[in-house]
Amino acid sequence: MQNKGKYYITTAIAYTSGKPHIGNSYEIVLADAIARYKRRDGFDVHFQTGSDEHGQKIETRAIEAGCSSPKEFVDGVSDTIKGLWNLMDTSYDRFIRTTDEDHVKQVQKIFKRFYNQGDIYKGSYKGMYCTECEAFYTEGQLVDGKCPECGGPVHPAEEEAYFFKMSKYADKLIDYINTHPEFIQPVSRKNEMMNNFLLPGLQDLCVSRTSFKWGIPVDFDDKHVVYVWLDALTNYITGIGYDAEGNSSEEYKKWWPADLHLIGKDIIRFHTIYWPIFLMALGEPLPKQVFGHPWLLQGGEKMSKSKGNVIYADDLVSLFGVDPVRYFVLHEMPFENDGVITWDLLVERFNSDLANTLGNLVNRTIAMSNKYLGGVLEDKGVKEAVDDDLKAVVTGCYEKVEAKMDELRVADALTEIFTLFKRCNKYIDETEPWILGKDESKKDRLSTVLYNLVESISIGAALLDPFMPETAVKIREQINAAERDFDTLGKFGLYKSGTKVVENPEMLFARKDLKDVLEKAAEITKKQKAEYEEAQRKAAENLAKAGLAPLPAKTSDEAEEAVIDIPAKEEISYEQFGAMQFQVGEIIKCEAVAKSKKLLCSQVKIGSQVKQIVSGIRKYYSPEEMVGKKVMVLVNLKPAKLAGVVSEGMLLCAEDAEGNLALMTPEKSMPSGAEIC
Repeated sequence: MQNKGKYYITTAIAYTSGKPHIGNSYEIVLADAIARYKRRDGFDVHFQTGSDEHGQKIETRAIEAGCSSPKEFVDGVSDTIKGLWNLMDTSYDRFIRTTDEDHVKQVQKIFKRFYNQGDIYKGSYKGMYCTECEAFYTEGQLVDGKCPECGGPVHPAEEEAYFFKMSKYADKLIDYINTHPEFIQPVSRKNEMMNNFLLPGLQDLCVSRTSFKWGIPVDFDDKHVVYVWLDALTNYITGIGYDAEGNSSEEYKKWWPADLHLIGKDIIRFHTIYWPIFLMALGEPLPKQVFGHPWLLQGGEKMSKSKGNVIYADDLVSLFGVDPVRYFVLHEMPFENDGVITWDLLVERFNSDLANTLGNLVNRTIAMSNKYLGGVLEDKGVKEAVDDDLKAVVTGCYEKVEAKMDELRVADALTEIFTLFKRCNKYIDETEPWILGKDESKKDRLSTVLYNLVESISIGAALLDPFMPETAVKIREQINAAERDFDTLGKFGLYKSGTKVVENPEMLFARKDLKDVLEKAAEITKKQKAEYEEAQRKAAENLAKAGLAPLPAKTSDEAEEAVIDIPAKEEISYEQFGAMQFQVGEIIKCEAVAKSKKLLCSQVKIGSQVKQIVSGIRKYYSPEEMVGKKVMVLVNLKPAKLAGVVSEGMLLCAEDAEGNLALMTPEKSMPSGAEIC
């Protein structure tokens, strides 16, 4: 295999406040699939992940858990994270912890270097502080008096701190982003960073704290600890041997700059603004690309322990197995928009794609080989026209997968591989081996057909290996195929003629019963709820013993629901109501209106037509959140211009007593264009 050079990939390091859910696990599986693919494709790969272990919230979580120290707490959570990553069969090369000695020493060196360079200065911070996010905000940054990130409560706070001069490097970063369009992906994330943060002007960043002690000490000012983002982000270079005093390792010189930082869209600001500026101040190259992947939502909602809708990777594995879970999260996540996970969809994908398309293909190919040919496969060269199309699809698959992976469109790459398997199933229907097997004169043709199938499956298994490694190994073992290098996947006929397949193949995927899965899922949810309630009780007890108040609730959605009365409007007749046309629409594109701070312009598909609708909801929804939503639309509203943009309808929203808006969406899945009556 040709050596294509080095490839350094990282994930965000997981915060050790608790056990990661499947949405967090998606990132490590995605990174692993890319890393495994690059290795198979001829790259020398270094794959780094880890855990982020400092901060005020960790101090409090340790007390809640009854631990003797924050270190005892993070040791346990970090082990849990690492255990999940191992369970999901991820092939990382280093799992770095921000409590690792080599990382701690370098963070102190980096902080001191910044201070000596004049990039850091001492001041004081006064503002509204969110304990949950561990961040200060100005009054203007708050949303309805609450934290703009998590929606939780804030309180006034003031403390001495060191600040990094962000504005010193802002113009240089803007120029870099403009001249390196591949740096931030997808493009919508780049536009968000430029328009919302860089172009309006950067404020200096708080990089130390004095109000808690669980952090890396500033070695020349022991009142301060290094604040979380300067600590956490630098793991990408400290983990491969960077030294701020100029003695970086050969490993660092080999791997840096990173080829890909893979992170969630919610922390893209830190990775595309703060991190590049830190690197510029150190005089180091910037990573080649930062990809902000979307979220995996449970039934359309973010996962929350308090809501009882959290799904964990180990629970899914207990029901479906490791590779099916890997397949699901990789296949169901769009390139840019959020994906959805539900128990129904898991079962549907498992049965249709894995059990039927792939498992059944492998099983019946081996069964027919054993039944008709004693399990021995030979290419007898008895060709027909239908063979050419099969071979074209199979040998052309690698190039299609390669093109998708180059763009990080992993779900699309998987779709291409399963197109190969579907073509094999179609080939079985076209050639009808069970009919050939009844005619002794057609035995050589039958042998050729089954050889073609096993060779095709062998190529498909090689391509599947980065995404479902355990399954790929099982397929190769059952058909006794050698592992194929990617540079051989364009050649048909490398499966050794005369090879014997296994006599009693194991069924790769046994179909799942939805009712059974839902019953087991309900048991899991019940157990999780009981564990959560018990943990909350113990946390309150332990905090009380320590004389501390609990962390404020993240949101108010668990409080008793408020009742709102509004003035009654004049009654209308059925005829008046009947004149209004309401339908379900699907938002296929959305962008902010340039001349307004309040308006979003959405392209809404309603049946076969697309309407442009302008809505004053920019405060409550980002353009990225809007795309893919099913919404309720007043369709026959007379067009009007808002901020110079034509609007051809109205999106229906609910409004609470504080003026917060929420889009009205169908309770169940409904097609675009469905009438609302």
